[in-house]
Amino acid sequence: MAGRPVANIRSQVKRIHRSERERLENRRLQGAVRTHFRRLERAVDSGEESTIADEHRQLVSRIDKAVQKGALHANNGARKKSRAARLLSRASA
Repeated sequence: MAGRPVANIRSQVKRIHRSERERLENRRLQGAVRTHFRRLERAVDSGEESTIADEHRQLVSRIDKAVQKGALHANNGARKKSRAARLLSRASA
């Protein structure tokens, strides 16, 4: 947020700052999930079994942490893990 917050009430100013901090943290967690997803897709394309398993494990961990911290909804996390599992099964097939 650029400049000074618009709110006049001190508690609301603090709430605006807190919301911004939380928004940035959520974006960081969501971005990490997307990054790990791309890394898994690259690993599947390369075909290295050990790398694929490692990337899948890291991705699932990132998704679980994002869901636990509230950056992702539980159903969204489950859908992403399901997508990752399909990628994993496609790689092993």
